[in-house]
Amino acid sequence: MNRGRQIRISVSAAVLSGLLVYGVYLLQMRQIRLTETTEVVVPKQFVPAGTSLGREMLTKLRLPSGAVTGEMIVDMDEADGLESSVPLGGGEPLLRWKLDKFRLLPRVGEATFQVPRDYVKSVSSGIRAGDRAIVYLSAEDGASRRLFAEPVVVAAVKTASNQEIDNPKSSNLLSMAEGDKERMYASRRDANGNIDAVNLNLTEAQWLELDTACKDGKSKLIVAFDASSFESGEAAGS
Repeated sequence: MNRGRQIRISVSAAVLSGLLVYGVYLLQMRQIRLTETTEVVVPKQFVPAGTSLGREMLTKLRLPSGAVTGEMIVDMDEADGLESSVPLGGGEPLLRWKLDKFRLLPRVGEATFQVPRDYVKSVSSGIRAGDRAIVYLSAEDGASRRLFAEPVVVAAVKTASNQEIDNPKSSNLLSMAEGDKERMYASRRDANGNIDAVNLNLTEAQWLELDTACKDGKSKLIVAFDASSFESGEAAGS
């Protein structure tokens, strides 16, 4: 009886000893991982929203590998040329969602179309590049209707001299990126000219629908500012 008890005690002690050794091993491995570091890309100093990043503005910072996430940029070449969608702090790891490239260019499956002047009946005077617009069709021989179900992105709004419509002292795009709704509103009141041409990012199907509806001259477009443009700016600053 005593011998059996001694065997059980010995086995239990061996198991506990093995668990202790394994626990120490796990702690050591965790400590090793914590001491390992990875280089991430950071700005050398504060970067305002809407700024195009160059290599001279960036540096590398070592962080514990466990603190590095997949959203952080580790390759300087990847960050070079990207544009800040929100303000970036000096020494702050660059996160991909805070950066973009060619924000006004069309997405995959889209192209940028300049809407012919004779297709347009009216354009909201406050519309600017980067906004979202709702496009309506006003017909002479039928009821007016909304042309596209979803708002479309405005790629450019030009004057007759081919200048981008904006407030030179307070850029709408920068105000939008920073989520400053007051400056966004103010920038639309002090424009540098009258709207002469509007470029929209459209899919092929959208452009063909628009062109088919307007080319006979019996229907014209009304391009209206969509409030979601302000909501997008607010989200960028949050």
